[in-house]
Amino acid sequence: MSEAFILFSPSHLLALLVLAAAAFLLYVFRHFFQTRHLAKSILRYGLALLLAASEAVLDIWNITSGTWSPQYTLPLELCSLTLLLSIVMLLTKSRILYQILFFAGIGGALQALITPNLAYAYPHIRFYQFFIAHILIILASLYMTWVENYRPTWKSIGLTMIFLNIAALLVGITDYFLDANYMFLMHKPSTASILDWLGPHPLYLLTEEGIALLIFALMQLLFFVLPEKLSRTGNPRGQSAI
Repeated sequence: MSEAFILFSPSHLLALLVLAAAAFLLYVFRHFFQTRHLAKSILRYGLALLLAASEAVLDIWNITSGTWSPQYTLPLELCSLTLLLSIVMLLTKSRILYQILFFAGIGGALQALITPNLAYAYPHIRFYQFFIAHILIILASLYMTWVENYRPTWKSIGLTMIFLNIAALLVGITDYFLDANYMFLMHKPSTASILDWLGPHPLYLLTEEGIALLIFALMQLLFFVLPEKLSRTGNPRGQSAI
């Protein structure tokens, strides 16, 4: 039997370090990919392929290990939804999906990486699949931001909140009929998570709304508003800092 996952164990911290390193490298080499069409296409389609492969590995493992169940393994968690939509975004270069996934994808996957709802420790295949999938979700939106030069707006936050609430409604209906707990709409996860600090059910669902809105606003400020202001301050004649 595989050992249980331990929060902030060396393997967990190493996975977070891999995310930081991958994001750093993507940012550093953004101009390289911007100026080389073939390399940019290979990266874009490669990310889409890896995302699809990570989901396929999970499905295959669930089926072969006998753990597949409509109550637990349908792609109805937020990160499962954003993973599938990230594939579509990369393949179609959809600006609408980007506006949603920059906030919902990065925000949701980052929270999942910091406090994973994961039963299997390193080196179990589920450990690898979980962290690879969530890192790729983040990299997909960062790619569209840093390489394709997409930008969300303040209105994108409203669009994301609408998406999340519609998704929660549809998934909640599914949870009711399947007696499931996708998106943790019925109760908190059994492992430690940020939800432990947000009050009892269903109060934490409302608290999540406020926290999500705050996080999305901070992301908009830190990624775009403040850098643009600093760029204008350092370039009084309006020249680009990049």
